Amino acid sequence: MDARDVIRRPVVTERSADLMEEKKYTFEVDLKANKTQIKQAVEEIFEVDVDKVNTMNYKRKFRRFGRYEGYKPARKKAIVTLTENSDEIEIFDEV
Repeated sequence: MDARDVIRRPVVTERSADLMEEKKYTFEVDLKANKTQIKQAVEEIFEVDVDKVNTMNYKRKFRRFGRYEGYKPARKKAIVTLTENSDEIEIFDEV
């Protein structure tokens, strides 16, 4: 699996922005990716040193919109902690 297939997108919320100060970054990842693949993908794409990876699986949720019913897709989220001497990841472009 290619590194760009493992990491889908960064998750940007208030909580994840607060975690960035502690060198913890949140990404939405492929459902089939394991912690080792996630670590290798982040190190390859952003050229940083990863200390540890925590993952969370979210089950699909049932939703209704009027008479239409369906499910939101399942997803997997990873919180990646960088080493102390590693560079920071620039998610936002500074103007």
